[in-house]
Amino acid sequence: QVQLVESGGGLVRTGDSLRLSCAASTRTFDTQVGGWFRQAPGKKREQIAAIHWRGGTYYADSVKARFTISTNNAKNTLYLQMNNLEPEDTAVYSCAAARDLTFQLAIRGQGTQVTVSS
Repeated sequence: QVQLVESGGGLVRTGDSLRLSCAASTRTFDTQVGGWFRQAPGKKREQIAAIHWRGGTYYADSVKARFTISTNNAKNTLYLQMNNLEPEDTAVYSCAAARDLTFQLAIRGQGTQVTVSS
């Protein structure tokens, strides 16, 4: 079964940048889209970015113009470049792969912590 493993989280300061990676153990042949989600303490999981393997991206308003989702299909890896980070971005970030943008029955990673200090 395909496994997704996130990396790149950490503790940064306001205005800093981070790049998260999501490596798949094998090619996810049954999926069409990849996405990044985050969950802050006491809040519901939020979808913040998504990409169709053939192109096309989606961003939540809260991260638009600051975050960029991309893929390296040769490496079976999904990325999230996060710029100008704010304390409100503090959360556990996780990636997922699915057949469509509803991300139902998605393959999900365990997540990586991002903490932004003011």
